[in-house]
Amino acid sequence: MPTGRIAFHADDDPAQPSLPMRARSLGADAAFAADLESCRGAMRGGSRTFFAASLVLPASVRGPATALYAFCRAADDMIDGAPEPARALDAVRARLRRVYEGGPLGDPADRCFARVVEHFAIPRALPEALIEGFEWDSMRRRYPDVSALCGYGARVAGTVGAMMAIVMGARGPAAYARACELGVAMQLTNIARDVGEDARLGRVYLPLDRMHAAGLDPDAFLTDPRFDARLAQVVRDVLGAADELYLRGMAGIAALPIGCRPAIRAAALLYAEIGREVERRGFDSVSGRAVVATSRKATVLLGAALVPPQRSAAAAAAPLPEIARLAETAASSRRALSLAPPAWWRINARAERMILLFERLAEREQLGSGR
Repeated sequence: MPTGRIAFHADDDPAQPSLPMRARSLGADAAFAADLESCRGAMRGGSRTFFAASLVLPASVRGPATALYAFCRAADDMIDGAPEPARALDAVRARLRRVYEGGPLGDPADRCFARVVEHFAIPRALPEALIEGFEWDSMRRRYPDVSALCGYGARVAGTVGAMMAIVMGARGPAAYARACELGVAMQLTNIARDVGEDARLGRVYLPLDRMHAAGLDPDAFLTDPRFDARLAQVVRDVLGAADELYLRGMAGIAALPIGCRPAIRAAALLYAEIGREVERRGFDSVSGRAVVATSRKATVLLGAALVPPQRSAAAAAAPLPEIARLAETAASSRRALSLAPPAWWRINARAERMILLFERLAEREQLGSGR
């Protein structure tokens, strides 16, 4: 049964990531710029929420964040639905090994991620834990309680939060703990939104103890996934756990460099809004998929840009047990990165740009549907 904690090898030294190459600048040479544009193209098509939020990151962070996300997405796509998951996992681990040995494969995502790993000294334990989470997906692993589910979320999403925090130059263990917890909150939101889709793929991520307490048999539900009041309570519980983690995660945004705060706040608010949409649907995430309207996204993003994050007592709280080692690894392995507020930072202009982006996305969706 999962313990809800990251499993590290005994010989892992979080303070000494395996980086045989000397760190060098992420300079905009032609090859790197071309690879990065390829990664951006993939994000535009398949990860609209990330792409939109990334537009308000400082330029010094936007590129590395895109490269990081592109590699994680490519790894997930290789494993998810693969006819031979074990072989796909081996292939992804081989790609990661080559990244850390300084000889990435020819894929643009691999080359860009290798540069980011080198420049920011990202500990190998973080992407390894991410891949372990993908392995759990391929095993169709189930989770006995919310703590175990958070352990899964720590791997597939908390790791990304930790790596993003390193790239952004977060300072102090608490900041990394909050970044990991924010990632887990987003993953719990995904789980609550995708109950029906997952069930139709033969997967159940809802905590088993909550299902049993509601009178639901997981195997019977997979055989005939239907929504009822019992399931609504379980989905409500998962979203409640996510909301608690959003409070913790959002409390850490004020500890980020000022130029990074609006983007992370926007991403957090957009994901949290997915949960609110599930709630507005009566917690029914089986009959259909909750989608946040473009106009609502624009309103949320405007609020993210105009309202600064507030510090709270949760900012300095001890990390949840499920992400404690993950946060410790990130905090002890980062390279110091000082980000001054960029000269171009103008809140109103950035908010207008975000709203324009979603207006264009809406127009494309209408054209694509023939409306």
